[in-house]
Amino acid sequence: MPRLILFNKPFDVLSQFTDSGSADSPRRTLSDYIDIPRVYPAGRLDRDSEGLLLLTDDGKLQARISDPRHKLAKTYLAQVEGQPDEAALQALRGGVTLKDGPTRPAKARALPEPDWLWTRDPPVRFRKTVPDSWIELTITEGRNRQVRRMTAHVGHPTLRLIRIRVGDWGLGGLAPGAWREIRLP
Repeated sequence: MPRLILFNKPFDVLSQFTDSGSADSPRRTLSDYIDIPRVYPAGRLDRDSEGLLLLTDDGKLQARISDPRHKLAKTYLAQVEGQPDEAALQALRGGVTLKDGPTRPAKARALPEPDWLWTRDPPVRFRKTVPDSWIELTITEGRNRQVRRMTAHVGHPTLRLIRIRVGDWGLGGLAPGAWREIRLP
């Protein structure tokens, strides 16, 4: 029976079990949180992003989750500089053209800061002269730093990025660094 682990990856944690970086300053990895043999990340989440990371011991499931050909929806909360207007949100919905080509259309909406959101350590920089706001963005591809590049393209750089859903699986109240296992048929 395949195993699926839902993990709330904290900020500044690598989406891998080992760190091939400098031995002088080791970085936190999945092994600091998860001690389950033979599970591997299905996809990735950048070190400076937070939220849902799926891990599995099933190669076919791992490929179905992480391969962009399957167009599995991934939903993010992005704290962005400024307050995107309807034109910026519509640009995201229609797809934007990045240096590596046009993105697929996305779902995008403005929303208030979620009341369930944990504080980040270290906190996001605060600037009195530049307001920030939150958007929810759902994409069906997974290019390198795609959400950050999309929001910057429409004039609202991402300050904080949290993945809250991958396909049918969501964070569901997991605290940063916590995980739970889902048994699959």
